[in-house]
Amino acid sequence: MSKNKYMNPYVAGVLLGLLLVATIYISGRGLGASGAIKSIAITGIKSIAPEHVENTQYYVEYNETHSGSPLKSWLVFEVFGVLIGAFLSGLISDRVHLKLDKGPHATNKIRIISAIAGGALFGFGSQLGRGCTSGAALSGMAVMSTGGIITMIAIFGGAYLFAYFFRKLWI
Repeated sequence: MSKNKYMNPYVAGVLLGLLLVATIYISGRGLGASGAIKSIAITGIKSIAPEHVENTQYYVEYNETHSGSPLKSWLVFEVFGVLIGAFLSGLISDRVHLKLDKGPHATNKIRIISAIAGGALFGFGSQLGRGCTSGAALSGMAVMSTGGIITMIAIFGGAYLFAYFFRKLWI
């Protein structure tokens, strides 16, 4: 595969849809990733400050509904599988390189700060929305959930709205 050759987006979309259907059929749940990050974070907090976890209502409620180690959650294995699969795909297509993509008018510092801020806002929003885009939008739309459809409209609408304000970083 040449460096710039990517999978046809229509084929990739069909494969993603088939994966989603298989996931719902096999596990009874759709795709999602934010729960894995939460499980890893709670495990880390529990190992550093166990008294805090025992005395905080949020952690107590989480532990009541998630028996055993949070790291045994299938979502954690899903995220590790995605990371390993993405790395292997990059190796196979010779796209594993350290580089920082940015527009001609953005500095490295602005790009890194923007990426961190955007990731933090998206992570915060996923917790407010009780799930990430994969869980809320893709899995929600797959079962024709009104919430999933509204989430997808909000994601794309927000992207188009904010793209106008941030376009000079990329153009």
